[in-house]
Amino acid sequence: MRTNLVALVAVGLLTLGGVAACTDDDSDPAAAGGGSTRGGSGAGKVGVILPDTTTSQRWGTDDPKLLKAAFDAADVPVDIQNAQGDKAKFVQIAESMIAGGAKVLMTANLDSISGKTVIDKAKAAGVKTIDYDRLTLNGGANYYVSFDNVAVGKLQGEGLVKCLADKNVEKPLIADLNGSPSDHNATLFKVGYDSVLQQRYDDGSFLKGPDQSVTDWNNKEAGTVFAEMWKQTGKQIDGVLAANDGLGNAAIEILKKDKRNGVVPVTGQDATIQGLQNILAGDQCMTVYKEIKKEAQAAADLAIKLYRGEKPSAPQRMKDPESGGIVDAVLLPPTAIDKKNMNKVIKDGFVKKEAVCSGRFATLCRANGIK
Repeated sequence: MRTNLVALVAVGLLTLGGVAACTDDDSDPAAAGGGSTRGGSGAGKVGVILPDTTTSQRWGTDDPKLLKAAFDAADVPVDIQNAQGDKAKFVQIAESMIAGGAKVLMTANLDSISGKTVIDKAKAAGVKTIDYDRLTLNGGANYYVSFDNVAVGKLQGEGLVKCLADKNVEKPLIADLNGSPSDHNATLFKVGYDSVLQQRYDDGSFLKGPDQSVTDWNNKEAGTVFAEMWKQTGKQIDGVLAANDGLGNAAIEILKKDKRNGVVPVTGQDATIQGLQNILAGDQCMTVYKEIKKEAQAAADLAIKLYRGEKPSAPQRMKDPESGGIVDAVLLPPTAIDKKNMNKVIKDGFVKKEAVCSGRFATLCRANGIK
């Protein structure tokens, strides 16, 4: 039994000219996914709202740390908070920041409805807005900073094709474990990997299998969804296009029960410690590394200039597929990661070797030249 449950939305990109930055915080937000720092002499702060601490390690540790460092370096006061997956809390945090005199609001939304509510409130108060990592559909933020998310999906699709070729799988049945339907990035990822996989479906070299989204990127739900896919197909799935490392790991856990982990290629994204370890173990085919440090710095640069009353330029423009509006954007390139180039993620300082190569993975790291 096969299902196709994700509708695709095409997105237009246009190019323009320059870029910018901003941020500051008080307590160490890395552990709790939030915090606040005082600095700078201007009135108000930059407010940053992150979505949760469960769907990816980045939101609880990486982004708070990197954003705080960028704002501290510019001596600009910042308040970084996390909505912990609660849309009502997301709006409440924004209201509090706006009431407290925030001059700039940077948000990674939980969905476009609550995201638009926040942007509308900010606009009414004269607060500049930046969509961080996720575009708020019909929101009309002043700027958007993210990665080329269609390119992310293409890397995932190409990675799965390569892994299946390496295993000499003929006419593989492919299952899609897509990201949250409320996250526009998930739609863009799917546009990317479908553009690769559809060619194989059209020429008959691949077979289209179950295709389902996972609400709010919930890893527990992903396990339930994939278990049903596995059962429905008589355990005949040959490849899994999982939209991130968390979803990929959920599929791997199901495959392990039938000792099919490492036999069925699974993709991922985010270059998490768990994802990298799954690659070393042979359970995951590849992941996609997005240099969050560059994303955080680009967003901070924009926010800092806005905080200082400047009007920064951005190198690209993004068309909102719902409103048709154009948003000035910074879209960064992603990198596909497997065993051969995993050192890049470690050398960049994105993850520590000690974290990836702990315990039983120490031998695997040495065997694969991880330094």
